[in-house]
Amino acid sequence: MVRDLKVPEITQPSVLSLRGLIAGNYCHDVLIKDGVVVGETLGGASSFISAVLDGLSVPYNLVSKVGPDFAYATDRSPIVIPASRTTLFHAHFDSGVSGNGHQDRVLKRVSACDPIRPSDLPQTRFDFGMAVGVGGEISPETLEKMLEICNVVFVDIQALIREFDDVDGTVRLVELKESGFFRLLPRIAFLKASEEEAVFLDMEEARKWCCVVVTHGKEGCTVYWKDGELEVSPFAANLVDPTGAGDSFLGGFVAGLVHGLAVPDAALVGNLFGSLTVGQIGLPTFDSRLLQRVKDELQRRKMQCISRDAETRFWKPAGHEEFHASLGAIKLIPSSCVVQECQWDLPCSPPRAVEQAILPRYVEDKNQDMETKM
Repeated sequence: MVRDLKVPEITQPSVLSLRGLIAGNYCHDVLIKDGVVVGETLGGASSFISAVLDGLSVPYNLVSKVGPDFAYATDRSPIVIPASRTTLFHAHFDSGVSGNGHQDRVLKRVSACDPIRPSDLPQTRFDFGMAVGVGGEISPETLEKMLEICNVVFVDIQALIREFDDVDGTVRLVELKESGFFRLLPRIAFLKASEEEAVFLDMEEARKWCCVVVTHGKEGCTVYWKDGELEVSPFAANLVDPTGAGDSFLGGFVAGLVHGLAVPDAALVGNLFGSLTVGQIGLPTFDSRLLQRVKDELQRRKMQCISRDAETRFWKPAGHEEFHASLGAIKLIPSSCVVQECQWDLPCSPPRAVEQAILPRYVEDKNQDMETKM
């Protein structure tokens, strides 16, 4: 018998102390549209997630590796591997891209930096961890170490199921069960996948163990758990470049949970940042005024739902649609005043504030679940 998946209540301490750990290499992305290079930018899931977490004042440590050819200034210094090159991706897409923007994109890994090893991770505990490799840099051993030192772990399935052609580096996907990560599924709290990636996991098996969030581009996302599923509405977007939209979604989703929201409300925050990201080329720039309005709205929403029972945090709380409308209204502020679209230069993340919250702890429930299955 498998226990019901539950989200414990979130408490607000007088001295806020949450910290996360992100593991994933920075990359250099070359964006090629109709055969023409239209942009070169800092890439990698960790860079997109960092932009969102920094903007929403969520503190974290980041472990990333690059080569000496790394040409970007970042707030958190990566580990430089003298004998390696920075991971390089060529993303090919054409003007006919429609829908969620991913199906017509061809992604090729041109070079790969060293993997992130368990010994590269800090020897301390974290409230949450995010395994977000894009170029094969996360091994099962590294993920297992993250599961040991982080109370809650979020995983992007692209870190688990990507393989790369030996000749031209074209990305292909394999079944999760065929990877070396499947045995770790019962210890993962949240697994995020695009709808293209979701076909490579056994949804009915996965949802027994963890919450699975599947993104659908312009159609929003779907949240799956053992006893239910629900769709979360999208936000209108002007599709310029789909690169990193899922990463920004995951950053927004985690930030929403950290700020004390129920899972469906946190997914709305993810959808918001995904929609903001696709309107820009490469790594997005978020205006500080928009970010402050979003943070104010998150705080207001948290106070509305402070008394919710932990067992119902997967269901849409009262006022969910109004929360969606409020976030949408923030997004509709003229882009010339709030979001600088199509920026080709590396954006600087806004400074972090000290406001934090405590993410739910899933460890005890998951341990009980595994004991029940054994």
